[in-house]
Amino acid sequence: MTVTLIWIAVALFAIGLYLSWTAGRLDRLHARIDAARAALDAQLLRRASVAQELATSGVLDPAASIVLYEAAHAARQAEEEQREVAESELSQALRAIFSEPDQVEVVREAPGGDEAAEELAQAVRRVPMARRFHNDAVRAARALRRHRTVRWFRLAGHAPFPLAFEMDDEPPVALADRPTN
Repeated sequence: MTVTLIWIAVALFAIGLYLSWTAGRLDRLHARIDAARAALDAQLLRRASVAQELATSGVLDPAASIVLYEAAHAARQAEEEQREVAESELSQALRAIFSEPDQVEVVREAPGGDEAAEELAQAVRRVPMARRFHNDAVRAARALRRHRTVRWFRLAGHAPFPLAFEMDDEPPVALADRPTN
């Protein structure tokens, strides 16, 4: 009888330890998602800010400036529900304006243009990386949350189901291939 109770206690302890470890892992994944989302938001804001600065600098032709400014402004002001669409539209505007290397050279030839072109190139390269890190963290959390143990014991608590950030983040070829200093 005593031996049976000891084995039951050991089994319950092992199950409790496993559940605690799984809950901790899930909590760390949710924290990683939050950190990755903050980094993604910072990179998206940086890209929109640089694009807006470039649009108002007078370096681009007026039509390109208007298109870029409106897309960047829309991306910065978008509500959470419309953010993916607005960011995709900014990506499309950047690709349309900087589809040719000649346009990048026009920017580089202007006073302060070298720095502006380099800053924009870095911004458009960092967005896909930040989005990939975020979506990888979301994928890992979703995989763990699909396990029966997590669902049965409600180890995720009241945390919302993580959502990936899906947008068109392909950088313009003329900016993506620029070497960094």
